[in-house]
Amino acid sequence: MKTIYKKLLFLLLLLPLSILAQNTVNGTVLDQVSGQPIPGVNVNVQGATNGVSTDFDGKFQLSNIKKGDKIVFSFIGYKASVVTYDSQKSVMVSLIEDENQLKEVVIQVGYGTVKKKDATGAVTVLTAKDFNKGPVNSADQMIQGKVAGLQIINGGGSPGESATIRIRSGSSLSAGNDPLYVIDGVPVNNGGIEGGKNPLSTINQNNIESITVLKDASATAIYGSRASNGVIIITTKKGKAGEIQVSYNGNLQVSEVTNRVDALSSTQFKDFVTANGTPAQIKLLGTADTNWQNEIYRTAIGTDHNIALSGGVDNVVYRASVGYTNLNGILKRDNMERSTLGVSVTGNFLDKHLKIEVNNNTSLIKSNYSNRGAIGAAISFDPTQSVRNADDTYFQWYASPTEINQLAGRNPLSLINQQNNFGNSYRSIGNIQTEYKMHFLPELKAVANFGYDQLTGTGSGGTNADYLNGLKGSGYSNTYKNIESRKNKVMDLYLNYNKKVDAINTQIDVTGGYTYQDFQDSKNKSNYNFQNDVTTIESFTPSRINLQSFFARTNITIADKYILTASYRRDGTSRFTPDYRWSNFPAVAVAWKLNEESFLKDVSSISTLKLRGGWGITGQQNIGIYPSIPLYLASNTTAQYQLGNTFYTTYRPQKYNSNLKWEQTTTVNAGLDYGLFNNRFTGSVDVYKRTTKDLLLETYNPSFFGFSNTDNYNIGNIDNKGIELLAEVIPVRTDNLEWRIGGNVTFQDSKITKLTTTQPNTPGIPEGDIAGGTGNKIQNHQVGYAPNSFYVYEQAYGANGKPLDGVFVDRNKDGLITEQDKYRFHKPAADVFYGFNTSVTYKNFDMGMTWRGSWGNYMYNNVDSNFGTYNNVLLRQTDLSNGVANLLETGFTKTDDFQLHSDYYIQDASFIRLDNVNVGYTFNQKPNSSSLVKLTLSAQNVLLITKYNGLDPEISNGIDNNLYPRPITFTLGLNVNF
Repeated sequence: MKTIYKKLLFLLLLLPLSILAQNTVNGTVLDQVSGQPIPGVNVNVQGATNGVSTDFDGKFQLSNIKKGDKIVFSFIGYKASVVTYDSQKSVMVSLIEDENQLKEVVIQVGYGTVKKKDATGAVTVLTAKDFNKGPVNSADQMIQGKVAGLQIINGGGSPGESATIRIRSGSSLSAGNDPLYVIDGVPVNNGGIEGGKNPLSTINQNNIESITVLKDASATAIYGSRASNGVIIITTKKGKAGEIQVSYNGNLQVSEVTNRVDALSSTQFKDFVTANGTPAQIKLLGTADTNWQNEIYRTAIGTDHNIALSGGVDNVVYRASVGYTNLNGILKRDNMERSTLGVSVTGNFLDKHLKIEVNNNTSLIKSNYSNRGAIGAAISFDPTQSVRNADDTYFQWYASPTEINQLAGRNPLSLINQQNNFGNSYRSIGNIQTEYKMHFLPELKAVANFGYDQLTGTGSGGTNADYLNGLKGSGYSNTYKNIESRKNKVMDLYLNYNKKVDAINTQIDVTGGYTYQDFQDSKNKSNYNFQNDVTTIESFTPSRINLQSFFARTNITIADKYILTASYRRDGTSRFTPDYRWSNFPAVAVAWKLNEESFLKDVSSISTLKLRGGWGITGQQNIGIYPSIPLYLASNTTAQYQLGNTFYTTYRPQKYNSNLKWEQTTTVNAGLDYGLFNNRFTGSVDVYKRTTKDLLLETYNPSFFGFSNTDNYNIGNIDNKGIELLAEVIPVRTDNLEWRIGGNVTFQDSKITKLTTTQPNTPGIPEGDIAGGTGNKIQNHQVGYAPNSFYVYEQAYGANGKPLDGVFVDRNKDGLITEQDKYRFHKPAADVFYGFNTSVTYKNFDMGMTWRGSWGNYMYNNVDSNFGTYNNVLLRQTDLSNGVANLLETGFTKTDDFQLHSDYYIQDASFIRLDNVNVGYTFNQKPNSSSLVKLTLSAQNVLLITKYNGLDPEISNGIDNNLYPRPITFTLGLNVNF
């Protein structure tokens, strides 16, 4: 008994000491990638039942802890972190995303959302951690090379340049092949506008939260119209509850030309003219040594700045941002200046039964479009002439002392400095969306979305008074002005019912509704001829296109293993007559989560394994404004009919086809999503086949038929098929080091199976305009071949392996070289394209790089074919033109139909490009600070490996004709959050 008393007394004496040993610790919890504070993180002592949560600033205070306690930090979507308390007064913890929990992320699909693990279609989602770093200024540049089946080819190196974007090759020939873009719930115009370049550059890249790519029909069919070429959903950033958070993103860019066309140097040019020219032509040679390409290009400087503020309270959050971009192009005077404003407000009311979301993204872009004609002129202008004459005027070719030579080329610097092309474009995209969850039936909600997309643009400019030295017939002091407006209004009304039926362990999600979209376009042009004092006004009849649709979708998930998705959409378009106005677009898809089955559930190496299959039909009607309606075109003032002293307006019938109907694409898709070894190795495999029938195609009319040489018809079929592989592996992941490797490969094949006839070996439909001669085309649509296959003569070669001038193979062996000897030789579309990326994070350092490439694509080298013959240089006795070094290799003498259509100029354009390299460092902050400072250094377009003889093998239409060079760009970036 005495022993027990002694023990109790001893414990009683220790009690005050133990109380004194209890301590309090303060701290902050941040996101490891962004450095932003995370509110609501659970902070507990391991083994204890109570704890605290971080506030809006990610801060916490935890009491009653003692040395040796383990403090656990946990939050949904992040890996738990454990810190051992060692009497420190404060701690800072950075949480990293949990790959397992991220599989539960909700992604945007048509008119709703779905958990990523429950998606049945071919869908790829990219967020900030996936986006390309460096000098990107549009959404397409952020995801270039990152998505299997998605190919993005920039139009050139000009700032804000548009891009050709294709999802699974595109499904049409004459109708649009661009995907549908949906920005914050608004399906937007995807074309450009007067005074603007890339419509995607109107959205500030710093405001984009995620980009979702829908590829197969089971994912896109709910959008029906305009979705046959896939859908790209862009979601902008929203605010988070808490005190005001301020972030700044800025960078400085420096761009430089790294490659030039191999035009003849002044020495080569003099030697060539001296050896082959007439005495009159030799006399024209100058004494200068001018590299015209060096004269027109420059080192370009650019800056980009964006400031964002976000915050809010429990039921209302907001985010607002202002951006300013000023980028110079490598072509002198080329410039893009962009100002953007983004606002988002989200409110939850009536005990979170009513949600109201308002979004707006507005941009104003001012451009100085330097005359791109100077790029071709810099190749062809005489390098022995000086830039300026002794009187400081630009050197030009004259027919006489008072008359410009109208047939000769123009001084490249005069084209840049004496011609003006300005553009101003304004775009505003906005919507208000309300969701009301019924009080009497919480599983049912009503959604109303009202949105708009408004674009206005102006292109203006002209020539200076001293253009071509102000001589008669030079076109000096002329001006022009073009104005265009495009308006798009959208209304979506739908109901959604989502309920878990426990009795049968089934989740049911049903959506049905109506959508209305209205497009209005207007345009007018005016030109003023100063010398003749004549103003010409070209007015275009305003156009209006209306689309209306009814849609429904059902998602059924049984036992969290078996998923069925079925959708239906009935679309109507004002483009077609009432008999063909409406069309139906159904789709169905299934998925089976194999990893949830008993025979795999306990296999620890398999984290995710899901089989998918889908079928669906999508539609296309984007061809012309009123292609089915008989209309008349009124004459302008220059084409009126005079009777006496009165001038009468005449009317000309326009082409139309009242039997046009929807082009339809049927897609079958099978896929597998997998995650292995705790999702350290993830990826997907997709196999698809797409068949488009009733192709909307503009082709020739029969003789004596219609009001035009061509018209629109439904006359063809095309098949696309492919395999897409996507994978990411994390070889190393520790507290201080993480290494990621990702890549994707796409195998694709397209073939025309029907046109005006199903028989092969017919002339087909010519496509692909080229320079040289008049009206020449180099490509052809034909049954049994890929779209836009090159249609050429087979070049004959000598024993030395060099091409023989003017000699071609008589393929049909009739003793003559005629049109019938042409054949289809390769195509511009790649058989395979791929992307590879890797990133390493070590403590405060991070590094990444991105590679892209393609194989099996060919290019027509129109630069060599147009500038690579003797008569191109020595065409006239009054002036000289430069050529390219290729003419010294071939010895081709004349530019004619045979030479221009020689298969010699069809060249392998496969390539590998190191697209981006970036290195970043995040500075350590004070323990209680939630601020972040990060510096990034990056380079874009670093390395190009290719066999192609031209300037760049990556051109969307497969015709290389004076591409605006893509420069190497170095960027120093600063990111500050506080």
